[in-house]
Amino acid sequence: MVIGGGAERVGEDRDSQDWRATRDWVEKGLLGSESIEGAARLRGGWTSEMRRLDISGPQGRRSLVLRSFVKPFYLRHAEALLTREAGVLRLLEGTDVPAARLVNVDATAEHCDHPSLLMSLLPGSVRLADEDADRRVDLLARQLLLIHQVHVPLADRPRAYQAWTAPERVSPPARSERPELWRRAVDVIRRRPPEYLPCFLHRDFHPGNVLFEGGGGALRISGVVDWVETSWGPADLDVAHCSTALALLHGVPSGMTFADRYVEAGGILAEDPAAHLYWRLLDALAFAPDAEKVAVPWRELGRADLTSAVLTNRLEQYVQALFDWYE
Repeated sequence: MVIGGGAERVGEDRDSQDWRATRDWVEKGLLGSESIEGAARLRGGWTSEMRRLDISGPQGRRSLVLRSFVKPFYLRHAEALLTREAGVLRLLEGTDVPAARLVNVDATAEHCDHPSLLMSLLPGSVRLADEDADRRVDLLARQLLLIHQVHVPLADRPRAYQAWTAPERVSPPARSERPELWRRAVDVIRRRPPEYLPCFLHRDFHPGNVLFEGGGGALRISGVVDWVETSWGPADLDVAHCSTALALLHGVPSGMTFADRYVEAGGILAEDPAAHLYWRLLDALAFAPDAEKVAVPWRELGRADLTSAVLTNRLEQYVQALFDWYE
């Protein structure tokens, strides 16, 4: 999603009906005589509807971000997802991780039109262009390490990680001329998961969930968003997820080098190459057959070149590269 850029102004007449109760809920929680002055849709999301709310009052103006789950699948899981995100945002206050500050949450839509979470607006914007990607990837590796180093008391630890695919659920690309490659990859994830040292995971860490400010030597990460999938599990899995996304977004070499950059930043990954291959393929196969899920928000943010054919080809090349490297 985008929290800080890519806004589309929402007309009050067109938009007033589907979030009237939500708007009332937001305004009841504002300070003093503050009110919502305007709303803007935020582009680049997939799981939820995002709005930037511009707030005005006697002490000036500020902006908040409203996340609402409206799709049937996510409505069914909204309570768990939003409750988890609210807890994580509270946990991250006072850490070095640039996350939003929780303002309010209505995970069951008791007061809102849809299950919703209100949070502070983070500065910066998502940057997906190939230009300057190498520098951003280094920053992503360092930021991910800081997330994994967050100390979480036992009572506050999130749920154990969940795999996003399984051997029987993998769908190879329909037009692939290499069915044996996909069968070989599926056979890898049939194995028992490798042993690992658990840590705090973002679980959906990739360039679309990171905000940047500045440029050149002043380039920096200004925010990390979308904490609904936060989990407790192997650092390798977060690294694998970002690696797959980088391979799809910038090409296979970018995805293949991310793990090395994470280690160079001070991160610790599994020593056994077979373990690396397992976690990397477990993530990559969840994108099959064509990675269209990530393509939609990326195209909205300017990457019209990422057609289904391009992404499918990159995904297949990436799977082959993993075997070439780890076996």
